[in-house]
Amino acid sequence: MEFGLWERYYKEILDDFGFSRSDDENSAKVLDEILSEEGCLTLDDLAQIVGFSDKYIVFGAGPSLKEHIIQLKENYDLKDYVLISADGATTALIEERLSPDIVATDLDGNLDDILLANIRGANIVVHAHGDNLDQVVKFTPFFNNVLGTTQAQPVGNVYNFGGFTDGDRAIFLAVALGASEITLAGMDFGDVVTKYSRPNLPTDLADADDFKRKKLMYAERLTDWIIENENVDVINMCK
Repeated sequence: MEFGLWERYYKEILDDFGFSRSDDENSAKVLDEILSEEGCLTLDDLAQIVGFSDKYIVFGAGPSLKEHIIQLKENYDLKDYVLISADGATTALIEERLSPDIVATDLDGNLDDILLANIRGANIVVHAHGDNLDQVVKFTPFFNNVLGTTQAQPVGNVYNFGGFTDGDRAIFLAVALGASEITLAGMDFGDVVTKYSRPNLPTDLADADDFKRKKLMYAERLTDWIIENENVDVINMCK
C-alpha cells in the first residue's frame, strides 16, 4: 500500500483512537537513529533472506492459533513457506518447536521468546509508534537482523508498508516481500483475546475490551483491502 493511500486510513485511526501523530513520528525517528547506529536490514536484504519461497504463513495471536499450528504441522511441509509471527504468536510457535523466519512486533509480546526466535535465526521487524518509545529504546539494540517500520511517514531506515496491528502489518509485509500466497493462522478478528496477545493475562482467554475490539475491526478491514486489491491469494484458516 502506497503511503498516500495508507495515510487516509492512518488519519482515521488517529482520530478514532486519539493517537498523536507527532508521537508516532518521534518514535520512528528514534528507531531510525538506533538502526543507523546498530545496523539494520533493508527490504531488499530481507527479500533475499526469505527468497526461497513466495508462499507465506502469517500467524496471529487469536484463540485458534494453537489449533492452526498443529494442523499446519500435520498437513503442510512448512519448509516450503516463509513463516511470519505477529508479536506474541511467536510464543505459541516456540511452544510447538517451530521458529518463524520473521517476527513482526511492537515489542509488547513475550520478549524472551522473541529474542529466542531471533537467536534461532528469525529476522525482527520492529514497529515504532507513539506508545512504545521506551520499549524501542530499551530492546531494539538487543536484536540482530532488524528492519524498522512505522505507521507514520517513513523516515531513513524505517519503512511503512501499511497496516495497523501486528497481524495485519505482517500481511502487508508479506505483500511487500512479493508473496503470491498468504495463509492466515490464528487470525480470528473476533472479540476474544489470548495470553499470546496479552502476556499478563491471568487466563488463557478473555473477552476483549472495547479498545482491542476496535483494533481488531481495523485489522480485519485492512486485511480485506489486501484481499480485494493486491495480486495475492489469501487463505484464512478461520474461514
